[in-house]
This record gives sequence, C-alpha cells and structure tokens, in this order.
Amino acid sequence: MSSGQTAPGAAKAFASLLTPAGGRVLAAASAAPDDPLKAATVLRREAEEALAAPEGAGGAPDVSPADLAGAALTQVRLRERARRKFGDRARRMYFTGPGLEQATRRVAAEYRARRLARALGPGARVADLGCGIGADAVAMAEAGLEVEAVEADPLTAAVAAANAVELAPAGRMRVREGDAAAVDPGGRDAVFCDPARRTARGRVFDPDAYSPSWDRVLDLAARAPASCVKAAPGIPHERIPAGAAAEWISVDGELKETALWQGLGGNWSRRATLLRGDGSHPAALTADPGAAPAPVAPPGRYLYEPDNAVVRAHLVAEAAALVGGALLDPDIAYITSDHLVATPLCRAFEVHRTMPFSLKRLRAELRERGAGTVTIKKRGSAVEVDKLLRDLRPSGPESAVVVLTRVGDRPLCLVCSEVTASPQTPFTERTSRTSHHTGD
Repeated sequence: MSSGQTAPGAAKAFASLLTPAGGRVLAAASAAPDDPLKAATVLRREAEEALAAPEGAGGAPDVSPADLAGAALTQVRLRERARRKFGDRARRMYFTGPGLEQATRRVAAEYRARRLARALGPGARVADLGCGIGADAVAMAEAGLEVEAVEADPLTAAVAAANAVELAPAGRMRVREGDAAAVDPGGRDAVFCDPARRTARGRVFDPDAYSPSWDRVLDLAARAPASCVKAAPGIPHERIPAGAAAEWISVDGELKETALWQGLGGNWSRRATLLRGDGSHPAALTADPGAAPAPVAPPGRYLYEPDNAVVRAHLVAEAAALVGGALLDPDIAYITSDHLVATPLCRAFEVHRTMPFSLKRLRAELRERGAGTVTIKKRGSAVEVDKLLRDLRPSGPESAVVVLTRVGDRPLCLVCSEVTASPQTPFTERTSRTSHHTGD
C-alpha cells in the first residue's frame, strides 16, 4: 500500500539506523531538544562520533553524519505521531511518512487478523499484497498465521522488514520487495490487500485510481481461496463485488475502513463493527435481509445518532428496530424514540425543545437555559456551523446539544442533552471560546 517509489538515498539512510551507529543516534534523537536547529546540531555531532567509533565505522557505510542524524530525527517524530494508532508499541516501530498515514490502526489490524486466524486455522499461509510498513502483516503473524509480505517500494519494504524483526514472532513473517499485482494468489490459503489510496497529491477517492487498481485487486482476491480487501469507508456499494461480505469498521467512533471478505464463511452480507482502542469487546450490527424500511415519526423524547459505520453500511433501519424507534425523515440517519435504550451503536440525546430553525428563537432558547457551551450537530442541514456559533454568542454555565436537520424540506432544530455515557470517544470538536461543535 505504498504510494510511490522513494529515492535510493532515503533507503540507504534508513538502513543505517539498523546498525550499531544508527541505534546510538536513534536513541540520542529520542532525547534531542525540541528546537529543530538545536536538535539537528546535537544529533549531527552524535552521528559523527558514532560513525567514527570502531563499531560504527564499519556498520553504516556510505552514509553521512547529516543523513544519519536526519533519518534518526525523522523516525522519532514519526514514532510520536504514530502513538495515536499504535500506542506505546510505536516506540519500537519504524515508519515512513506516507506509510504511517496509510497504516491500519493496531486495534483494527488485530481484529481482522483474529478473524482470518479463526477461519483459516493456525499456520495458514497468507500473502499481504502491498504490505506498506507491515502493520497488518505483523498482526497476522502474531495471530498465528504464516505471512509473506510483498511491497514494491524499496524503502517501505525495508521498513516492513525491520518491523518484522522487531515485532513478529520468529519465522512467521517474511518481507520481500516486489510487485503485488504480479503475485499468484493461488498458492496461499488467503490473500490480504490494502491498495494505496494516496498519491503525492493527496488522498484518492476513486477506486479505479487505487494502486493496484480496484479491478486488479478484486481479481487477485477472486483467485485466492479466501481473501480480505481493505477499502476506503466511502467506497460505493455498487463497487463491492457480488458474494463479498462487506464490513464497515469504526474505531473509537471514527469510521476508518471497509473490509471485504470472501471465502471465509459466515452468513451475513453487510455488517457494521465498532472497535475500541482499549481492546474491549467489539459491537456489531448485521444486515437483516427481511427487515422492513424504518417507520417515520415526529420527534419523541429521545434522539439517536447512529455510528457512521452503521450509516455507511445502510443499517439505519436495523438500528432503529434495535431501539424501538423511527426516523425523523426517511432519508436522514436520525432516529427518534420515546424509549431510552443503551446501545454502543448509537449516541442518545434527550430532546428538550423541538422547533423550526430560527436563529432568533434558538438564541433565546439557549439564553433561557444558560447554555454557554454548545455542541452543534447536523445532518441534512445547509447551515454553516461556524457562522451559527458566532451568531449565537452563547454564554452561561450550562451546556446544550443543538441538532440541525430537516423533515422533508422543513428545517428543524432540536435542543438536547446527551443522556448516555457514550461508548465512543468524546466529541471531536473545533472550539470557539466556550462553544464547540461537531458537524456531520
């Protein structure tokens, strides 16, 4: 899943980090000053001394002190950024910038690896085609699978190999440089493929622009006895191959990916799975082929906001049935009910006031409630949230959640408070003085 070829010099500088001299400089980089110029000066001096030492001079040939110092400082900075995905394990891992951006979070990689291992059995052979920095391959090896990881970019392949040595059980993960699209998947028990969805210009949304291309990825998956393909969470449903089980996965409330499974059994075609970074048991909702469309009803006492994995999996009707609710509008993923049902699949809000959207009326309502901290959520509304927050000028010690939506073509505003301890992460917010919001 690398996004392109890297310069040979970068691969040479990275290789130097794996030598005794490189290890010494990398350790020093962890304690380097925060100021970039001071850090570069300190590390270059450290690199000069390390390369001049008897154990360093022969261990990192053809690398300058400046390149070695730069490579060490880059790794330390990438490791710090990677802690959000990998926790404390990031301190033992190696990265490239693009590889970190595309890498699977550890909790999601381990979840998928466990499913593969349960279905295939211990020691099954899996090819990871386009392995990137090797995060998925390591998870599969740790789950008891024998993994051959293939990566086209020389630097990224070297990083994956270093992570294999550092993290994978001995003998269970082999990394080689090569073209993933040229691999014959028939000689393995399964293939895993995470095609690159980034280029030098940024994120790629068109599956045909993935690398390998979407058609090539699906061909590889179809020719394997079993497969798992990782795709973007927004992949159109019509691009999902017939016979594949599609699973939308969120981590701590953020929709992260779609996993397409073939040849692994199971009696479901669509599923939403919610993972937690703390490793607690996943929550899942599976499509019911016999489910009727969700009913529509006016706002009740409670409003439910389904997790985005539920929404993208087209499972809002199933979520509504789970809480005994109905939709406010047939095309918008807000569920209303007079019953409070605890579920990790939705956030629940108690509705205090429902009214047509009006800035003047909303400002008066918030002032009456003494709400100085306002979270604005919206679906199906054209209101600009940042401008609305400025115009509301909220003040006071209380908090409120304002939900903007529509019923048909009528704008609707609900003033609420969250009434369940969310199983997801706290709101991801932008803050304006004492006010904050999330826009959906």
